[in-house]
Amino acid sequence: MKRFKFIPCLLLLGLFVLAGSCTEEFEEINTDPNNPVTISPALLLPNAIQVSVDRYWGHSTRFERLNIDAAMCWIQHLARNIYINAEGDTYEIPITVSTGTWDNLYNSSLVNLEQVIELAGEGGEFQNRNYEGIALVMKAFTFSYLTDAFGPVPYSNALKGAADEPVNSPDYDSMEEIYAGMLEDLKLANEKLTIGGPVVNGDIMFDGDILRWKKFANSLRLKLANRQAAKKPAESRAIMQEILSSPQTFPIFTGNDDYAALNHANVIGSRNKMFDVFSTRSDWNISTTLIDKLLELEDDRINVYALPLDDGSFVGLPNGLTDAAASSISASTIGQKFLDPEAPSILMTYSELMFVLAEAALDGDISGDHMDYLEKAISGSFEQHGLEMPSDYIGRLGTIDKQTIMTQKWIALFGQGIEAWTEYRRTGFPQMPTPDPNAIFVNEGVLPTRIEYPPSEYSLNMSNLEEGIQMLGGGDNMRTPLWWAE
Repeated sequence: MKRFKFIPCLLLLGLFVLAGSCTEEFEEINTDPNNPVTISPALLLPNAIQVSVDRYWGHSTRFERLNIDAAMCWIQHLARNIYINAEGDTYEIPITVSTGTWDNLYNSSLVNLEQVIELAGEGGEFQNRNYEGIALVMKAFTFSYLTDAFGPVPYSNALKGAADEPVNSPDYDSMEEIYAGMLEDLKLANEKLTIGGPVVNGDIMFDGDILRWKKFANSLRLKLANRQAAKKPAESRAIMQEILSSPQTFPIFTGNDDYAALNHANVIGSRNKMFDVFSTRSDWNISTTLIDKLLELEDDRINVYALPLDDGSFVGLPNGLTDAAASSISASTIGQKFLDPEAPSILMTYSELMFVLAEAALDGDISGDHMDYLEKAISGSFEQHGLEMPSDYIGRLGTIDKQTIMTQKWIALFGQGIEAWTEYRRTGFPQMPTPDPNAIFVNEGVLPTRIEYPPSEYSLNMSNLEEGIQMLGGGDNMRTPLWWAE
């Protein structure tokens, strides 16, 4: 965000010339209190958090909803029963999904977060370690969303449009470089965040609870380290071991009371955005893939994720059907919990962290029993939805391997379609069933691996974009694998 600078001396042509400098009194008189020179972090932070969360979980702008219209369908949590070709279910999305994601995260979230870091940092006008730490956490979360969706993106020079030496055409950074930067920022955030330190206002996520921010910072750092572990094993192991070996220094989520989510009120503009979408439209059903897996496991979470038909049964809708074929099938719709206007928008849960640690333990990247972590992950997911995991549930899963862990993680991530999509693209799990004979998929039948860069980059930043595409290692399409793909 640009700062507005006042010029204290005015030359009034035709009347008089002020000799020397303007007086201090004159400057005070001509300072408009309604248009401040700078905006405080307390005013910048709420919108920055809100935009990042809404773009991740769901928002009301049609043709821009990456999570609801695309990722949740691609990962076969949901299926479309109308407008199937136009809005995601056949692997085709309008370019406005890319544009809306890119423009809002950069211009409405990251720019403001960077301004908070500048204002609250050492020597800043509102020096405050806790504002700085919070902004670093949300900056890392938001950039992880961007790079995991697009691949290489502007990062190191992306937010310098208002700097003393402005950068209006930022170069692209590789995903490896961006991950290194995010992991460093999260470690720095943990150092900056000080329990009992300076007070913060405008924290719409945790209401100024600094311990919760520290736990989110370190839990997110574990997740990102694990995500890159196949490409940078030694460094990733070191990060995970550093955090887990010193819980006093690096607190993490330890139960279902620990999670990162934005709570909502039943007021227009503040409601859970999934309520705004799903309560006013009937375009979606629960995917057959998810329904069949939950029925196979006799998994009670089906009662939370889906609504039964009139006869009490649960029926899914195959993905990728034509409108005509889909309209002939009566299928379950999304569960009542997600239709609650006050339901939280979830960024990360205790259950998700335990799945991260289960995978890391199975891979040998951390010490500990992967079965213990897996049981905590699954039971945490059940508890998150007010359910109790059956005592024999683990036994229903058969052989416990990476596919089992990631399939269970896919079930637990219902609602967080972007996260489930990323984990599928990274690991190849869960294995998706053979498409329905009546399904028609575009993108050469490949479940999208990324989304394309927005047209604005082609028109305004072409030379740097070309370097970004070279880093991508493939074409700017939805079939090029991203850096962390195993």
